[in-house]
Amino acid sequence: QGRDFSFDDCGRAFTCLPVEEPSAPAEALTCNLDSLLATMTRRLCVGSPPGLWVCSTDMLLAMPAAPGITWENFRGVRVIAVPGSQAYARSHGVYVADGQGLVNNIIYKGTEAQIKQCACPDGTVPLVCGVVFFAADAAEQLLATHVVPPLDACTYMGLDSGAPPIQLSLFFDIVLSMASGVTEEEFVQGAGDASTRRARSVLWAALRAFPLSMACIPHGSYDYLSTAASDHIRSLMLPPCSSSHLRFCKIAHSHVDQPQLIEDGSSVTNCLLEGAVRLAAGSVVQHCHLQGPLEIGPGCLISGLTTASSVALRSCLLHDVVLQGHHVRLRDLPCRVFTLTGRLDDWQSPAEEATYLNMPWTEFFHQTGIQEGDVWDVETPRGSRCLLRARLFPVLHAAEALGLEDVLWLLAPAPGQLQRWRTAWRMSWEELLPCLDRAAELGARRALFFQQGQRKVRRVLLERQDSSLLPFTRSAVHEGYHEALLHTLDEVASTANDASVAARALACVADVLGCMARGEGGLRSGPAANKEWASAFGRLESGDIAGGVRELAAEREKWMSRPALLLRAARHYEGAGQILIRQAVMSSCQFVTVESVELPPLGCWVRATCPARLDLSGGWSDTPPITYEHGGAVVDVAVLVDGQWPLGARVRRIGAPELRLASVSRTPRGRVELVCRELEHLRDYCQPHAPGALLKAAFICTQVVQFPSPKPLQAQLLESFGGGFEVHTWSQLPHGSGLGTSSILAGAVMAALYRAAGKAANTDSLIHAVLHLEQRLTTGGGWQDQVGGLVPGIKIGRSKAQLPLRVEVEEITVPQGFVQTLNEHLLLVYTGKTRLARNLLQDVVRNWYARLPTAVHNTSALVGTAEECARALRQGDLPLLGECLNRYWQQKKCMAPGCEPLAVGRLMAALQPHVYGQCLAGAGGGGFLYVLTKAPRQKEALLQILAKTEGVGNFSIHSVEVDTGGLSVEIEGSDPE
Repeated sequence: QGRDFSFDDCGRAFTCLPVEEPSAPAEALTCNLDSLLATMTRRLCVGSPPGLWVCSTDMLLAMPAAPGITWENFRGVRVIAVPGSQAYARSHGVYVADGQGLVNNIIYKGTEAQIKQCACPDGTVPLVCGVVFFAADAAEQLLATHVVPPLDACTYMGLDSGAPPIQLSLFFDIVLSMASGVTEEEFVQGAGDASTRRARSVLWAALRAFPLSMACIPHGSYDYLSTAASDHIRSLMLPPCSSSHLRFCKIAHSHVDQPQLIEDGSSVTNCLLEGAVRLAAGSVVQHCHLQGPLEIGPGCLISGLTTASSVALRSCLLHDVVLQGHHVRLRDLPCRVFTLTGRLDDWQSPAEEATYLNMPWTEFFHQTGIQEGDVWDVETPRGSRCLLRARLFPVLHAAEALGLEDVLWLLAPAPGQLQRWRTAWRMSWEELLPCLDRAAELGARRALFFQQGQRKVRRVLLERQDSSLLPFTRSAVHEGYHEALLHTLDEVASTANDASVAARALACVADVLGCMARGEGGLRSGPAANKEWASAFGRLESGDIAGGVRELAAEREKWMSRPALLLRAARHYEGAGQILIRQAVMSSCQFVTVESVELPPLGCWVRATCPARLDLSGGWSDTPPITYEHGGAVVDVAVLVDGQWPLGARVRRIGAPELRLASVSRTPRGRVELVCRELEHLRDYCQPHAPGALLKAAFICTQVVQFPSPKPLQAQLLESFGGGFEVHTWSQLPHGSGLGTSSILAGAVMAALYRAAGKAANTDSLIHAVLHLEQRLTTGGGWQDQVGGLVPGIKIGRSKAQLPLRVEVEEITVPQGFVQTLNEHLLLVYTGKTRLARNLLQDVVRNWYARLPTAVHNTSALVGTAEECARALRQGDLPLLGECLNRYWQQKKCMAPGCEPLAVGRLMAALQPHVYGQCLAGAGGGGFLYVLTKAPRQKEALLQILAKTEGVGNFSIHSVEVDTGGLSVEIEGSDPE
């Protein structure tokens, strides 16, 4: 579906397409023309034998993705045709074929009767569309003729040997020789001159033996590119009857202030239209920067105008005209020239038979006062006096600068304009064509494209649109416009007065820097704590977004010299974005309500135990910033593993003014014990891998300890509680299990700590408190884990696309007895693989901020699957629930490619015949696989199946039960210190 091709001096096509694929936004494509031809031939030749494709270029050809051409036992030559109307065929070529698809003849501009004989049952006729396939043996015979006189004159070898040049038609001199209904005498004698007749004789002898067949592509379409303005305007808009899978986009690659003024049936491509610019149906505007108020009537093609032309346009209502601005170079002098013609004008017909500005030349002369001698030399024969050779267009003036008004007056003559026009140096189209400065024209179009693109960047970010800016970013970097784009992103981030908008703008800066590295410099993901960026980060942490963005930009300039530095800078911009995400998520603190309760006695333990959780659908939609920019929904179930609560914490007050922290887990560290006596010992609370980081963060987030504070830790503890605290935590789940361990454990610690400190928080408050803690901890998690493990039973959590972030939980009521059924059909398979969600999180957030179409679509699909999963549970429908689990796993893999290790894939393949559905818990990459078996109580059966399966690694199978209690907090007795 090529539209408006231009070529720079490297032969690359800079393509603007006013169409878009259903699965992707309409973005600028900078592509090689060869790739477009390759796409076409890939569709046509699926299953074809080796051979030669020949294609003429004066056409538009649309075809379905699968044309359905049969190539079995094919030999000879095949022409490709598309169905067309009989009326259209009157001006074009038509194939005459028999019932077996063999071509008898080719009719060009045939009579009504001739064309009617070619009609198919649906009334259409097979149009000649310019594509021909020669099988290998036929191609060899054709190519062998290039050394045979007079055909050698078609090549440079023959021309360099002194042979007079000869011009041949692909269809009437080559293809027609193989048509079964044409005799040798008709074919040879039909040529116009002796040399062509000799050439046809050679071609007849070489190709006549090959069968010529036709393949007509159903639902295909064809459009011949003529020089008529009406045809050109029509070709720039997808015909209403087109069956193409592409969707016409009337505003493409353009910024339009008032898009409601662009009528349906018009087209705007690569334009910047400011103010009230009204465009009527049937008109096309390309490569223009205009300022309203303006009105362009129907049937116009406006191209290459700048803001300086807007004033002149306001005085003239255009309709049925072609108005263009051109970059012209007269030797070393660059200048701008404007041309004006009518939509219905014919370029080459003699003036007596033709029109200018859609009126007879005589009427035009009478209306303007222009005379024939003004536009054509006296010596020019009357038959050669045509629009192409008419010197109508002012180029230079000795005393005054020329502008658009110097051609617009031809539509509405005004006093003084005729004399000014006559004293200007004017040129005809024929004279202008060799002087057109194509490099300058492409440069201006490219500059306008990025100028309107910067407006689009502002609009998309400030209006929070789900359009992807990554294709534009890549184009800007490729074409050297990255500095202007970076400036625009800095401006948006610093002036938006919105942390979520600024965070996305900073992520876009990171994308620009990543593209500038051009695939070199190492991994995109990595640490972002270099001290050179600390000052800028500090400003962002303090809430000074504008100041932080300025310091980031200043520091960025030092990191632009090579790919490795660019990627490190990109990581720090993503780190800066995480600061703003944390600030946005911590707005959920307002939903944390704590009440005072009786302070437990000194030494008395407060114990909190929790189940694990299984995410049945919707995970990733709870992840910031997705959860507050799109909205999320996750179905969770609280579960006991092998009959036990796997997670817990206990807290007590102690007499010593210190914090004693101990944790036991199935991690490489195993058991961790430490004592904090000073605030400095808590400083690494925001480093997730630091010993006791989660427990330190819990003391700070519950405000048991104030950090930072001028008051020492021991003084705080003695003043508020008469001593310190001792905290023990435990987890019986392996590291990276995918069962929500860290978030649920954080909820248990905070619940016990609140109670030990004489406070209490309900489950809803704890859900939001854990969100706050994980942002302070910088792990950046979502809310599904704590919803799954703190709230009992089966439920669906939801968040709206808004800030402050609030999570609402709805219990899912299931049929009586269904919980027991679920217990009998659910099993956990430990894969033996571990992977932290944080390793996947950076990629997911990056793709979301880039608004990759797959990420946006998949996020909506995740939320939809969660709602369907909730319906399956309410209905007690195990097969439907299994279907949701399978779909959920595919959605997880789409969200985080690479989250299915090879061994896990083999394990799931072995289990597939025996389960309704299966999915890796959490982010994927390893940990636990949960399966919904078709038959109840299948633990032993699955053990036997997997024992016989090669390449699944070390695994174990565990039973699970739906937990109906959720978080449990109890006050126990005291132990001796």
